[in-house]
Amino acid sequence: MVAMGIASGRDIEIRAMLAEDWRAVAAIFAAGIATRNATFETAVPTFVEWDRNHRRDLRAVAVLADEVVGWIAASPVSDRCCFGGVVEDSIYVAPGALGRGIGRSLLEHFLAAADAGGIWTVQAGIFPENRASMALHARSGFRLVGTRERLGQLDGRWRDVALLERRGPDPS
Repeated sequence: MVAMGIASGRDIEIRAMLAEDWRAVAAIFAAGIATRNATFETAVPTFVEWDRNHRRDLRAVAVLADEVVGWIAASPVSDRCCFGGVVEDSIYVAPGALGRGIGRSLLEHFLAAADAGGIWTVQAGIFPENRASMALHARSGFRLVGTRERLGQLDGRWRDVALLERRGPDPS
């Protein structure tokens, strides 16, 4: 599925993520890791590792001027079949492309695909200090469930994680 949006007056293409996008996706992920406000990860995994942990039907990239400038993907929250319609999103935008509506275009595309695919809950775990991601998710219909205090350590410092969720349409 390809969706088109506008990012600061320029066309942005949202399309399925392909294996050949990995180099650009990994570079954007590395930039997010470097901020120390996006993830507990400290290094980009290999594509094989990353691919194993993310659903193939719910991953997309944003392309602007023939360059991948953002990505979004879903990982299941559990292997148990009763949670088959619950995923966690990961979304990253290249530092040079921030503030252009790319994150919003990616998330809107992702949520439409999740709804069409029978996903009833999308959740996000976000460091509360990551105000841009918190605001993006809130604008897209996510609600704050609560804050998981001292959930994990990053660089020897305990970090809280806000848990947000967005309920899709009833799949029945």
